[in-house]
Amino acid sequence: MRAVVTRVKAASVEIDGRVQGSIETGFLVLLGIKAGDTQNQAQKLADKITSLRVFEDAAGKMNLGLEEAGGKMLVISQFTLYGNCKRGRRPDFLSAARPEEAIPLYELFVSRCRELGFEVETGVFGADMQVFSQNDGPVTLILDTETL
Repeated sequence: MRAVVTRVKAASVEIDGRVQGSIETGFLVLLGIKAGDTQNQAQKLADKITSLRVFEDAAGKMNLGLEEAGGKMLVISQFTLYGNCKRGRRPDFLSAARPEEAIPLYELFVSRCRELGFEVETGVFGADMQVFSQNDGPVTLILDTETL
């Protein structure tokens, strides 16, 4: 599982011109799931992301977590995070999990974040989405369960 986590001042996702989800301060999480990923990885990644301390305290240091910052999450499914660009100019997505495998893990990730007490907005798995973000910092991190 792979996630691109961006600290945002605001983020939203639209589908067919209608807002599906929006947040103010928090994390925009682009979540990629590869074939063979597990429930344990989904939970571990949710725990890691929700515990990151990347919000500035009064001294301007990144010491505050999402909860302390009063942040929310916008989680977007992103199979293209597993695009392989080694050959040619068009990526292949053979490593990305098929929807029947990915959707339950995506839903488990979102559910775990909510269990931990965070408000989570989402896109719609597999939909054509327009994602907007006002990056804060910018602070962007890439997390991969293979290296956690």
